[in-house]
Amino acid sequence: MALAMLAPQISTAEGKDMTQDQQDVLAAVQNMTGSFQDGDIAEVMASYESQATVVFEPDAPVSDATQLEQIFTGMAAVNPVFDYEAGHEVIVNGDIAVHIAPWTMTGLTPDGQELAQSGLSVAVLRKQADGSWKLVIDNPHGGRLLAQGQ
Repeated sequence: MALAMLAPQISTAEGKDMTQDQQDVLAAVQNMTGSFQDGDIAEVMASYESQATVVFEPDAPVSDATQLEQIFTGMAAVNPVFDYEAGHEVIVNGDIAVHIAPWTMTGLTPDGQELAQSGLSVAVLRKQADGSWKLVIDNPHGGRLLAQGQ
């Protein structure tokens, strides 16, 4: 019985049989993504811990908050629209969570060209003292190693 109580909480179906922590983690990720789509970079930055790391390009993690804000601002210029059609997996163990989800993004470059990207998001979040969840590590290119092995 003790092992069952210590097991991490796992859900693969968004909203289905999710604990409150899992729902809160998913909401934190969705809030960040929605804020990014809306161009609200201040809210995007508030979704991350101050020392967070984001992997905008494979093998190039960024941890400097000023640089993160500049990159998010530049990327918002394409008016990104994200889709997580395949769903979300949320694993919570205490005050640490992992969010995993395949994504697609479409947008328009400033000169009007269509842009389309996709990947596998792997994000680590930490529960804050106030009960909220913030991103600590955000790697939207988590699936690239799978593609290299094929």
